[in-house]
Amino acid sequence: MNNDQLDFAFVAELPTIAVAPRRKPVRAKARAAAQNAAPAPAPAPTVACEPEQGQATSDHEAMAQRLESHADFRVLRRLRPCLQWPAQPGAQGVARVLVLDTETTGLDQSKDKIIELALLRVDVDRATGMPVGAVQIYDGLEDPGIPIPKEVQGITGINDAMVRGQRLDEARVAEMLAGVDLVIAHNAGFDRPFCEDRMAQFRLLPWACSVADIGWKEQGRQSAKLETLAFDLGLFYDAHRAEMDCHALLSVLARPLPQQAQTGLAQLLARAGQESYRLQATGAPFDAKDKLKARGYRWNADQKVWHTRLDDETSLQAELAWLKDHAYGRRAAAVQVEKLDALVRYSSRSGAIAHAAL
Repeated sequence: MNNDQLDFAFVAELPTIAVAPRRKPVRAKARAAAQNAAPAPAPAPTVACEPEQGQATSDHEAMAQRLESHADFRVLRRLRPCLQWPAQPGAQGVARVLVLDTETTGLDQSKDKIIELALLRVDVDRATGMPVGAVQIYDGLEDPGIPIPKEVQGITGINDAMVRGQRLDEARVAEMLAGVDLVIAHNAGFDRPFCEDRMAQFRLLPWACSVADIGWKEQGRQSAKLETLAFDLGLFYDAHRAEMDCHALLSVLARPLPQQAQTGLAQLLARAGQESYRLQATGAPFDAKDKLKARGYRWNADQKVWHTRLDDETSLQAELAWLKDHAYGRRAAAVQVEKLDALVRYSSRSGAIAHAAL
């Protein structure tokens, strides 16, 4: 899912059991992440969104708490979607957020189509960065008019028979979009063009990307992959269906970031109000390519230019100085700077373009 704009960026006594370390099987991807990841602290407690479902659930949770108090065990819990978040909004009021995910016939936005669209709409307390109140849900399938490739069927579980004759409920989607302050997608550079091509209303809203707009590596996470982020919080879920991916993303973003006192939702709301920049090293000397690549620039083969993304004006000015000294050898040059805000960021449309002299 490549996109240019994404580059710019219980100390309780355990019962006596004869235990050979035999564990419940876990998903292959989660198991690989566990083997490669450093030991993590016990996850923060989840918000109790649903009542306990009987004595068996209570007994199992007690067992899980005993296990996770022991240094040799980590416990994974199945993600339970939260449909009613507690607490009342603070004095700063709320922002209305739409968490979005799509499943498509492929990765090429010029020819592939949406086969599933899921939306969660929830208010977020601006003071705490936490969801509040009820979560509104839409999840719909759509017939793409072309066969769904076998590999996509294998990943999503969606086949031709399931979508035959199906169509997104445009009136319901429009109702979900009304009054939304921010659309959040995990890899918005992929989802946004598909959604805007399908319904023009998506073009009128500001978007944020929970991959690119949060520095997950700086937060101590080894991967920005949603399944891994959930796994790091002690959660597992049935991935690659749009609605469940949305619930997982909302749960991840409702937690405080490891290195900050704010939730992921709070950071995305703050980031959406800021401008960013896409910088093209126009006409950079060929012998500067290794330096540019090492610094994180990416090569756009269509435009034949190295480019990167900067998060603010200060970073842009620092990067222009670096380009002059290290890429252009202090020679006179003009590079292209594209200013992006949340209304165009991660879309197929261009922002305001200017040229900066080095």
